[in-house]
Amino acid sequence: MKWLPFVLRNLKRKKTRTLLTIGSIAVALFLFALLVTIDTALNMGVNVAGADRLIVRNKVSLIMPLPLSYQQRMRQIDHVTEATHASWFGGVYQDPKNFFAQFAIDTPTYRTVFPEFVMPDDQWQAFLDDREGAVVGRVTAERFGWQVGDRIPIQGTIWPGNWEFNLRAIYDGVQDETDTSQFWFHWEYLEESRSFGKGTVGWYTVKIDDPDNAVNVAAEVDDRFANSAWETSTETERAFAAGFAKQVGNIRLIVLSIGAVVLFTLLLVAGTTMAMAVRERTPELGVIKTLGVTDTGVLALVLTEAVLLAVVGGALGLGLAKLFTLGGDPTNGLLPVYHLGTDKIVMGMVLALFVGLAAGAIPALDAMRLQIVDALRRV
Repeated sequence: MKWLPFVLRNLKRKKTRTLLTIGSIAVALFLFALLVTIDTALNMGVNVAGADRLIVRNKVSLIMPLPLSYQQRMRQIDHVTEATHASWFGGVYQDPKNFFAQFAIDTPTYRTVFPEFVMPDDQWQAFLDDREGAVVGRVTAERFGWQVGDRIPIQGTIWPGNWEFNLRAIYDGVQDETDTSQFWFHWEYLEESRSFGKGTVGWYTVKIDDPDNAVNVAAEVDDRFANSAWETSTETERAFAAGFAKQVGNIRLIVLSIGAVVLFTLLLVAGTTMAMAVRERTPELGVIKTLGVTDTGVLALVLTEAVLLAVVGGALGLGLAKLFTLGGDPTNGLLPVYHLGTDKIVMGMVLALFVGLAAGAIPALDAMRLQIVDALRRV
């Protein structure tokens, strides 16, 4: 007996019920995929944070600055290979709704500390040679239709006025989860044009030679500037990014809670479908056993139907979710890394497979234990 055609014929018997079951599973997996995509977006900094980088900020608050003189003093600490800095600009492009991060960076060191941001060397050199030059991530460039050579006007908020930049480079990320929405420009340009805050930076990123030295280096940095007018708080980049993610709540707990509800619902839907299918075909199962099909064969037949329903529904839901995420960030800047990775798709398919096996287990066992005499009695 050819099992697959037989299974497909059984599923076609109640087409409406089959389609509704597949649709229910597809909707559930679509929701699951969107939730894990949002979780990835909100934890993007945690996932791609460098293990060999430390963030040094003002101990009072991140919005409080630090002196430029700290950079050279941190370079003198053992195990520190480089120290760069950045400052939040907070400008507006055309409309306040057009949110994206803008940083005034230390151009000589920034690319060394953040090698995950990649761009052509000639574009980077053009940026270095232009005091009003700027670098933008691929996501933001495509969002506004910018190209290298464009003149970009930014309306300042922290530092008022109309700031204009020449777009000299567009960067990409070495990973799909890398944030490619940022906008960088020369810190020197900010320094010479702003009316206050001169001689200060927003925060430092310190690169160390070995992640195992992170705790000791962080402690030494804070000790070096203790009891000064500008005390520091130093932590790993991963811890720093995780702190930002926690500000919007425990998204991972929400995802797991909703995922558990989705899984339970899928088990009920698929389990009910398979139980009804087995009950309706009880006489047929007796005939199949009479023809020589073993109890194990009947078990495999019912399980195959359940798994096929779940896998088709799961693939449909995950495929639609992937197409949806290909459209980019639906929030226009709040989730710059809006990407459904292959690992999450595989996770979704494993979940669908588990649902199929779990939902079909009880009906399959009932069918396997069914006695031929009892089955034929229901004809």
